[in-house]
This record gives sequence, C-alpha cells and structure tokens, in this order.
Amino acid sequence: MSEGMQINRVRSVTSGIPGRSLNSARTNHFVIDHAGHAGGPAEAPTPAESFLAGISACGALLIEGQAEEDGLPLQRAEVAIEGMRSPENLADFVGINIRFDLHGVTQEQAAQLVEVYKDR
Repeated sequence: MSEGMQINRVRSVTSGIPGRSLNSARTNHFVIDHAGHAGGPAEAPTPAESFLAGISACGALLIEGQAEEDGLPLQRAEVAIEGMRSPENLADFVGINIRFDLHGVTQEQAAQLVEVYKDR
C-alpha cells in the first residue's frame, strides 16, 4: 500500500436477529437492518439508506469546511439525497438526486460551494 494512505475500517456482524447487523466504526456502534420487504426488522436504517447518508454527510461536511476555509458566512448546510432502484435489481441505483440548501450565503457562493463538492 502507498505510504500515507488513509484506511477506514468498519466491521459488521450478524446479530442473531434475521436481517439485522451490528456495525462498528472506530469506537462508534450502530445497527443496520434489511428493509421489511427483504425480511428485516426495518427498525434501523437500511444498507441503502446508510450508503446514501454517507454521501449526503460528506457533502454537508465538505461544504461546511470549504465555507469556513473561504471565510464565507455559511450558517447551515442541508443536504437531501434520494436514490432510485429498480424493483428488478435492488442492488443497483439507477439514479441519485442530491439537493443542497445552503443558508447564510449568496446564491453565487452556494453554487461555488456545490461545485467544490462536485469536483471532489
């Protein structure tokens, strides 16, 4: 592996409850459930929702950091994401839409911040 490479580790184990996994990232622990239609309890976020949350959180945090670095008066970044999957193949997303609502900056500043995210 390349020197200086950042490695992220997550561990997932079955829980003894069908359709539920127990997951750990560093010292944080969380539950992920299969959706009800897939035989899971559907009480915790699904794998697809967790995947999408990672993307939207990345967007919100990256934009927040960039605004701070640029000295922009961003008050709050809200990122909403939806993923569309075909019922024939739920393993693949056929489309993803992301909406950014950036409060405290001008429309031009918001567009520049979103471009930073898109260019990453």
